[in-house]
Amino acid sequence: MRTKPIPETVAFGIDIGKKVFHVVALNAAGAIIQRAKFSRDTLIGFFEIAPSAVVGMEACPGSQWLARRLAAMGHDARIIPARFVKPYVKSNKTDTVDAAAIAEAVTRPTMRFVEVRTPEQVDLQALHRIRDQLVGQRTALMNQARAFCLEYGLAMRVGAGGFHADIQKHLVNKENDLTSSMRVLLGELLDDLGYIEGRIKVVNGKVEAYARENDTVSRLVTIPGIGALGATALVAAAGDGQQFRKARDLAAWLGLVPAEHSTGGKQTLLGISKRGNRYVRRLIIHGARSCLLHLNRANHALGGWLSALEARTHRNKAVVALANKLTRIVWAILTRPGTVYLQSKGTATS
Repeated sequence: MRTKPIPETVAFGIDIGKKVFHVVALNAAGAIIQRAKFSRDTLIGFFEIAPSAVVGMEACPGSQWLARRLAAMGHDARIIPARFVKPYVKSNKTDTVDAAAIAEAVTRPTMRFVEVRTPEQVDLQALHRIRDQLVGQRTALMNQARAFCLEYGLAMRVGAGGFHADIQKHLVNKENDLTSSMRVLLGELLDDLGYIEGRIKVVNGKVEAYARENDTVSRLVTIPGIGALGATALVAAAGDGQQFRKARDLAAWLGLVPAEHSTGGKQTLLGISKRGNRYVRRLIIHGARSCLLHLNRANHALGGWLSALEARTHRNKAVVALANKLTRIVWAILTRPGTVYLQSKGTATS
């Protein structure tokens, strides 16, 4: 395989691996003019001397870093969702065939791309990933302790507060059926739980500190139902929102619009598509649910709309509809620097 750049190249496709990268180059006519295989170090050297071109790669671990490196060299680096590349794979699947499919897909004028995130966004998103993992571990430990206690006829209330109060009561009660071995085991589980809850507290503090220092997050938290956690997750995932042409595109990206399966001129709308970032969508929906329960509807612009919505549909559908509306407001604030949400008018203003 030729490992020197060809001047006629206008587009590259890269199949990313841990150690080996397969590259396919296309000319202006869309024909393959080069196939090559590189290690991680030689790949960077190749693109440092390659002519500036469009470089496509699938969204995967490492694609964000590589896209930033290539953009710094003057290339137009673009990341493509893997499901959009699959239709261009021809014949049997190999790494080189995948690279050719990526190269073809990146040249399509209607192709959709993943935003290249800044290191700050990657760090913030990693913080949210760690927090989500820790919360899952906390829930798993609590459920395990509950199950152990049920084996001895001891039930506990739902929620973290009820769990902590009840398990301490069970441990100090010498009259119940808990064995000494189980008491020791539950004590060790509580030690593990305490460590995890301490880690969650530390991560929450970092998120809140970022929220106080970042202007965009400070403006997003003026939206009802959007707190520091949801606002930072949105900034980490969506950036400045400029990649979305309109507010509905952000809502669709988060899977908050109806899925559609229409044919023969007959439109069929289903439930929400649930595409995109499940973590961010979950935060937005939880925020909308809290907003639906606690919003002062008499004094808020959304109050009348919410009341009318609840009167004609199920509460859960109203929550998702509110989440959709809040997401559209988020887009307006992200794309208009200096704007905040005015609750009295229900609009964003400078």
